[in-house]
Amino acid sequence: MSGRLGSRDVARVIYGAVIGLALVVVLQDHPPPPGQAAAQLIATALAVGLAELYSEAVGDAARNQRPLEREQLRPMLLSAGAVAAGAGFPAVYLLLAAIGDLEIDTAFTLAKWTGLGLVSAYGFAGARLAGLSVGRSLGHAVVIGIIGFVLVALKALVH
Repeated sequence: MSGRLGSRDVARVIYGAVIGLALVVVLQDHPPPPGQAAAQLIATALAVGLAELYSEAVGDAARNQRPLEREQLRPMLLSAGAVAAGAGFPAVYLLLAAIGDLEIDTAFTLAKWTGLGLVSAYGFAGARLAGLSVGRSLGHAVVIGIIGFVLVALKALVH
């Protein structure tokens, strides 16, 4: 596990995936047509990714008290892309529903539970990359998984 996964982008994917999971949970109660739901997820992913890019650029310029230089932009774009990928991940299932390969309820179920799996897997991977033991890494996966599960459970309780 190295390269992009070994970078701080692990945290960005987790952050984005939690946002995507939250949107899926909200949309599931009164789902729009699958294509529209996918478009909403993709638009949200782009907006969150752009907000990440902008906030990172402004923060870096303020921290260094100088304008951003071109070579500083690439890692920021990659981080923003990681957030957008995590947030937009569930759109895959909704696009499959839009073309008729999945029922809408199945698409939402898959989006919800694979989103939960994604945040847990990245929690585990990030902990392993930090040098933690397998047991402690599983603990990290469980903690972030519980956060995602609580999100799903709270939505079920208030519905």
